[in-house]
Amino acid sequence: MTDLWHKLEPHLPFVQGPSQYVGGEFNAVRKDPASVSVRVAIAFPDVYKIGMAHLGMQIFYGMINDRPDALCERIFAPWTDLEERMRRDGIPLFSVDSHRPAREFDLLGFSLQSELGYTNVVNMLDLAGIPLHAADRRQGDPIVVGGGPNGSYPEPVADFFDIVILGDGEEAVAKLVDIVKETRDRGEILRRAMREVPGAYVPRFYSCDYRDDGTVRSISALEGAPMPVKKALVADFAGAYFPLKPIVPSAEVVHDRINLEIMRGCPNRCRFCHAVNFKNKLRFRPVELLVQQAEMLYRSTGHDEIALTSLSSGDYPHIAELMTRLNVRFGPRKVSVSLPSLRVDEKLPELPRLMKTVRKSGFTVAPEAGTEELRRIIRKPIRDEDLLATAKAAFEEGWNHIKLYFMIGLPHETERDIDGIVETARRVSAVGKQVAGRAADVNVTISPMVPKPHTPFQFAAQRPFEYVEEVERRLSRLARGSRVHLKMHDPRTAYVEAVLARGDRRVGRAVVEAWKLGARFDEWSEHFRFERWMTAFRNAGIDPDFYARREPGRDEILPWDHFDVRLSKETLRADWESCRKAADERAQELVVGG
Repeated sequence: MTDLWHKLEPHLPFVQGPSQYVGGEFNAVRKDPASVSVRVAIAFPDVYKIGMAHLGMQIFYGMINDRPDALCERIFAPWTDLEERMRRDGIPLFSVDSHRPAREFDLLGFSLQSELGYTNVVNMLDLAGIPLHAADRRQGDPIVVGGGPNGSYPEPVADFFDIVILGDGEEAVAKLVDIVKETRDRGEILRRAMREVPGAYVPRFYSCDYRDDGTVRSISALEGAPMPVKKALVADFAGAYFPLKPIVPSAEVVHDRINLEIMRGCPNRCRFCHAVNFKNKLRFRPVELLVQQAEMLYRSTGHDEIALTSLSSGDYPHIAELMTRLNVRFGPRKVSVSLPSLRVDEKLPELPRLMKTVRKSGFTVAPEAGTEELRRIIRKPIRDEDLLATAKAAFEEGWNHIKLYFMIGLPHETERDIDGIVETARRVSAVGKQVAGRAADVNVTISPMVPKPHTPFQFAAQRPFEYVEEVERRLSRLARGSRVHLKMHDPRTAYVEAVLARGDRRVGRAVVEAWKLGARFDEWSEHFRFERWMTAFRNAGIDPDFYARREPGRDEILPWDHFDVRLSKETLRADWESCRKAADERAQELVVGG
């Protein structure tokens, strides 16, 4: 395999963050490619500081490198300054571990975490010298694999991938490595993956037909491909691989800490949440195992923070016991124990006390809607009294401000719900005054709702810009003169995200067009250009409103209907109708109540 370091090194003094391209971090694995049968590269379609904070990359990197017959290296999207130099001097996309070209690996796996990262996937394939479309690849090209949460609705990028993994990837990746070890014939690998790899979706074995009105007429499986494709699930989560010697980053990362995965799934069923509906089977690691893993992770990394990660860590059934034991063990060593954004319920006010070792900055809670009534409708039934009790406990334990996350543009949202966002934040600020003698700062992040696949809200339309912009103006007026600080997410990025989430294979043409027009790092606000995307949609013959702002017909085939995530379309439709019924009942109550 080729080593590109001698070509890359002269450019590093002239780019931002050169250390992110160097590799050789503590706990990084180096293997001789000649000593293994299968060479795998994990590609994260964002920069090092984002990708190295992602637990999934550490899991697959460690799991594959634990095999004597395989190696795994990491690839990140180069920032625009280095990309310009790479293209000018003919340097292809490379791994940070050995600086070998991406196209020299047998398997190239992309983590699909965000719709706005799709142009980075295309850009990385092009930089690697790999044909963008799977149909154009030949013997000797890497098998390009996608996975992650967006793997459950991959149609807009399906043409770029040879295989997409639906669901948990541990067993699927292990089996795929086995297959590549046994054969290098591209067609045989894809056929065997389709039959043998858990959760494997091989787009070439599926055909989509469309009606004149643009809706899907049919989705057909070819050559005996499974229909539907069933989500892969690691049943023995406690026994599943977990990296106990993760790489310690040598450059800045967004979350420089130990990530201890305590459970998968979520007991709640928020109607807007794709992650909850996609990862819908609850699995836990036992407390004793987690304490042992935390000790081993601390000894192998030296990090001074342990984050207990999951979709809803506060719902781990033994959270108080786990945090108490970790605090006793790690508190004397000045290691803090933290939780991600928390769900508010009657037991949450106890958690700030258990997080007393955390460096006190912002305590984060996500009520999502401004009133109890709308929270019940979206099935996030947070009571105001529990939210305020949690805020009080956080202020008493030393937090100096609270972060609140809300969505706007939710189905059945009213002016009362919108006003409730600022009213709720003001009440939280007032609780801070009760505790500390002065009103507390409350930072409120407002995001337009994106109706995601595999949720009851997949049957909803996204609200138009005019509505969202008026709501944002209203919230700004209501927050004036208070300690409530609003951060509004751009509704245009949410619009593009909705198109890419709800799209079919035809939308892939627009992704390529946007990339040709210069789209890179669209998740970064300084790089996102809405006009570029609208031009791309026009050039590709795509009507974005058709995907983002239209309620699907009752019997319409959706572009993700051939994926089985263990919640049927009928179940989601019934839930959507139940949501509508609850909203109608609420409207009647408001009329009666005056």
